[in-house]
Parts: sequence; C-alpha cells; structure tokens
Amino acid sequence: MHVLVVQNFEGASLGQVAIALDEANATVETIRADKGEQLPDGANGYDALVVLGGAQNALADDICPWLPALCDLMRDFSEADRSVLGICLGSQLLARAYGGQNIVGGATEFGWREVELTGDGVADPIFEGVGERFRTFEWHDDTFMLPSGAVWLAGNVDVQNQAFRVGRAAYGMQFHFEVDRPMVKQWSDAFATLLADLQPGWAERHPAEAALHGPQADAAGMTIARNWVRTIAAP
Repeated sequence: MHVLVVQNFEGASLGQVAIALDEANATVETIRADKGEQLPDGANGYDALVVLGGAQNALADDICPWLPALCDLMRDFSEADRSVLGICLGSQLLARAYGGQNIVGGATEFGWREVELTGDGVADPIFEGVGERFRTFEWHDDTFMLPSGAVWLAGNVDVQNQAFRVGRAAYGMQFHFEVDRPMVKQWSDAFATLLADLQPGWAERHPAEAALHGPQADAAGMTIARNWVRTIAAP
C-alpha cells in the first residue's frame, strides 16, 4: 500500500492517520508542496492520497501556485478509484476540485466542537463505530458549498458542511479528526502568540477543555482514521 501525502503548511502532519497507516504497513511518501516540492502528474504508482490542512485559503493561488495542480491531482485519484482524504484545507480543495464554491472567511471555529452525522453519514463506512454525534478538534475560518453530486455526511450548528464524499472513497473532512491531545498541545505552544490574539484565554482554557473533550475526540478520530485506511484498495 503506497500512500501519497501532500503537506501544505509547517506543523500540519498526519497525526492519528499516521498510526492507522502504520498499522496497515503502508508506505507513506510525503511531498512538501509549501516548500516547492513537485507534485506527481497523476495517481499512477499510488493507492491513496491525503491532502493536509494549512493556514492558506483554498483560493490562494497567488501565494500557493501549486493549488490548481493539487485540485487536479485529487480529482485524478478519485476518478481512478483511489482513496482520497482531504483534511481542513484539503476538504476545501476537494470541494473546489469538483466545482464547489469556496467561501473565504465567516466560518470561524476553534477548539473541540460537536459534529453531527447526517443519515448518509451514519450509513457511511468511514464513520462506522463513531456515533451520530462526537467531539472533534476544529481550527478554520473558511467553508465551502458542496459540489454537485457530493454526498453530505456531517455538519454542525455553526458550519453546515463538515464532511462529504465524492464517488466511492474521496472524503473531505473540515474538522481535524487527525489531531489528538498531544498535537493540540504542540499547536497551542507553536502558535501561542497568534492564539492569544485570535482566541483570548485559550492558554487558560486549554487544559480543562482537553481533559473534558480530548478523550472522546481522540477515540473518534482514531476510529475515523482506521476506517478511511480500510477504504484503500491495496495491491
């Protein structure tokens, strides 16, 4: 099983998805698009694609000139029936790849938030064993409209489109299910100055919120990660 990972921002990593891929003995190849590393021309040679998050918006072609090619690559993987996983920015790019409207700003969520599955989400194998409602970590300002033909899988009261699927196994997840409590701590420390401005009081709230919501969120995220890995049609 050969999985391509596209990283778009410093500090954005596979998190719990890495654990699930390691359990499946997958070979993982990471391309740092944000550092100018070249994307492949297509899906040949790979069994799945993961596109990670970042502080950019999905329309920021001027500062991230690789984004149009990345959208093409996500579509190429999906249409070749290879599993695709887009997380946060990656979900917004998957929506863009299939003609969904990206909405920049006005959809800020931060911290452990509740997400609720739709009927299609409850029935989808990626959420098997998660429950109709679960806590997960969010950090985003943007959102998107679902592409035509996409299956809406999850939402919440603040941001309607939290998860969707295109085709058999191309998934967009707006929320950071891959992020566990240690990774939240890393982000909180690395971006402490920024968060002090954007989320006043987070440093004080963080320990209590991590203790209250972190265990459930970590468990749900690990389940989703393992479920996604099982969608990969290994050679």
